[in-house]
Amino acid sequence: RYFRWWYKKTRIEKKSAFIDLLCAVPLQQIYGCPLGGIGGGPITRGWRGEFCRWQLNPGKYRYGTVIADQFTVCLRRKGQTVYQQVLSLERPSTLQGWNWGYCGHYAFYHALYPRAWMVYELPGQNVVLTCRQVSPVIPHDYKDSSLPVGVFIWEVENGNEEPVDVSIMFSLQNGTGAKEDESGGHWNEPFALREGGERVAGVLLHHRTPVNPVTFAVAAREKAGTVVTHLTAFDPTGSGRDVWQDLLQDGKLESPAGKSRVTAKGEVTAAAVCASCTVPARGHGTLELALAWDMPRIHFGSKEKLHLRRYTRFFGSDGDAAPALLRYALTHYEEWERKIEAWQKPVLENSQLPSWYKSALFNELYFVTDGGTIWLELPPDLLPQDVQGPGGAGLSHLLPVLREYGRFAYLEGQEYRMYNTYDVHFYASFALVMLWPKLQISLQYDIAVTVMNEDVEPRQYLMCGQTAQVKLKNVVPHDIGDPDDEPWQRVNAYLMHDTANWKDLNLKFVLQVYRDYYLTRDMPYLRDMWPVCQAVMESELKFDTDNDGLIENGGFADQTYDAWVVSGASAYCGGLWLAAVRVMCEMAEVLGDAGTRQKYSGILQKGKEAFERMLWNGKYYNYDSSGSNTSSSIMSDQCAGQWFLGACGLDQGELEVFPKSHVVSALKTIFEKNVLGFAGGTMGAVNGMRPDGVPDTSSVQSSEVWIGVVYALAATMIQEGLVQEGFRTAEGCYRTVWEQLGMAFQTPEAYCEKKVYRSLAYMRPLSIWSMQLALESRARQASDPKP
Repeated sequence: RYFRWWYKKTRIEKKSAFIDLLCAVPLQQIYGCPLGGIGGGPITRGWRGEFCRWQLNPGKYRYGTVIADQFTVCLRRKGQTVYQQVLSLERPSTLQGWNWGYCGHYAFYHALYPRAWMVYELPGQNVVLTCRQVSPVIPHDYKDSSLPVGVFIWEVENGNEEPVDVSIMFSLQNGTGAKEDESGGHWNEPFALREGGERVAGVLLHHRTPVNPVTFAVAAREKAGTVVTHLTAFDPTGSGRDVWQDLLQDGKLESPAGKSRVTAKGEVTAAAVCASCTVPARGHGTLELALAWDMPRIHFGSKEKLHLRRYTRFFGSDGDAAPALLRYALTHYEEWERKIEAWQKPVLENSQLPSWYKSALFNELYFVTDGGTIWLELPPDLLPQDVQGPGGAGLSHLLPVLREYGRFAYLEGQEYRMYNTYDVHFYASFALVMLWPKLQISLQYDIAVTVMNEDVEPRQYLMCGQTAQVKLKNVVPHDIGDPDDEPWQRVNAYLMHDTANWKDLNLKFVLQVYRDYYLTRDMPYLRDMWPVCQAVMESELKFDTDNDGLIENGGFADQTYDAWVVSGASAYCGGLWLAAVRVMCEMAEVLGDAGTRQKYSGILQKGKEAFERMLWNGKYYNYDSSGSNTSSSIMSDQCAGQWFLGACGLDQGELEVFPKSHVVSALKTIFEKNVLGFAGGTMGAVNGMRPDGVPDTSSVQSSEVWIGVVYALAATMIQEGLVQEGFRTAEGCYRTVWEQLGMAFQTPEAYCEKKVYRSLAYMRPLSIWSMQLALESRARQASDPKP
């Protein structure tokens, strides 16, 4: 069934499959810190300095290095050029008139998202260059964090007894290396903006594709002692000798006036900007360059609706914002860095935290921008019914929130192209609610609207072959759509299962609503979400088939582990259910709804007793109550309900749902069996382990390690006082992904003991921010002990 569907989708309709099981993205161990803010379409640079991953069209990736996109250094002493080198290890077949093949022994890369550092010790020159790459990704900032810009600050150290003239040339191709670069109709033009005593000058590269046109722009900041020159156009497919000689001659470019001619079909064009200064003997110099890309108006794959990106709110949507964006970036990056340092400093200076954790915590955040992320403005002329549909009229703050903070969506993974996949966002949402809480609340409003509406169109599901409607009313969707279609308008791009019968989605909505309220104290949000929570819990109650207060799984893979069958009462869904019932009681209390509180308190008492009776075996909670061969498997995610309750402060004393001693015993068993008993304790926690110490191989997913689940498990351990065990558990994942497998900035969903991985660049590992929340909560409790 899947193959027939895949063939029709990819070969006949010429569209991309939402999950392409036949054409996985190949692993390239090259990626570094991405450039750009949230939702403007990031450009990723590799750790060797190349520009190599592009996501300008929403949700669509292009993987490939554009060889003309380079930094080149020129050193001059006493009026003579003594050294000129492309700062790249490449030896390409084009631009052979340039001096390639920089020796990697003399370079060093370091990334701490959203910044990166490249250090070049120029051989034989006694000159050190440090390029600091800065993107405006700033917690609690909803303006600058949206900007599609990156700044490159080049610090020059001259160790010689004489001054040296230093030039940095930034060259850029008009395009992303795709066939559209040769489609014709593209052109470049120089620009300059003067403000006060400073000037920002560079080149605009107008890339005029029929859908989603973009203007790229490179510029440098000209202040006292700095000279900025440019080359409007050159052919990046030729030898490049003219450009090289132009720079070699005097360390500057010729700076022609006027636009370049428009490219013909089959032609490619590029441009370059050069910043130059004199660095005194034994002195320092600084050159500041920047890149912007202005694609303000976008269409998704269906081309039905025009959307405006978030940054257009501040810089306009006419496609002429690149000069202003560059000036803003070059005059504000120091402020961005101060804010980034103030945010990161408490973690980096905490000697109690291991260094790998500091790297993981910040670098895993790359996915907030590089997850196919889109952040859109709501059109000013939009009618309320266009957003809320027939069922969402009761959400009184929906429009104010979306109008003020926009609409946010990110992919389940770069290979799993569905926006805001909700069973996975449950884990990743900690990064949003802690750092950009308004984006989490906006996302929740979008989900709430979808809950209250339906899509009655029938379709066939690929796993079971049955036909059912796309979306039922009063259930949480799996996702809000495919970027190749029209997200928000048509939801549930996921075709594998009919997720209306999944057991976890509704519960994960209720848990997030209360967790968001607990961390933000946003009462209007809680009031708006309360009827939605009641509706999805009513829908969920039908899964309690024997009226014992505990839902039952349906004998298929009916939750986020969508290839791991579960039957009857289960530790994962049963635990999430009890946690959701508990927060329903809490929300009813806050909102003064005594009837609902009484109803769910009764369910909770019954359900707790059933859960313990059917699943507790004296050491841990069984995988499920079906009595099958794998019923007694030790699931690493069995305490997911407790994890969320702990994050909401509902896990102590008379508030506890799961007996403390049972939770600690289960976590210790997981640590002993799933962590230490798997791969020598060096690869995190395997999802399923048999009591005899052999991984559960009943499904492909039971024998995998899911990095995002491991970070959540580590957070649960930290909440329960097993701090060292938590760090040891999570460290295995970090070392495996970032060090052994070379998967920096593309953390996958899963790997297994044999190092086979699945789904590169995935959403779930953002759950590492729940570890930080657990650590901060513990620190607060320690400094504020209860009397």
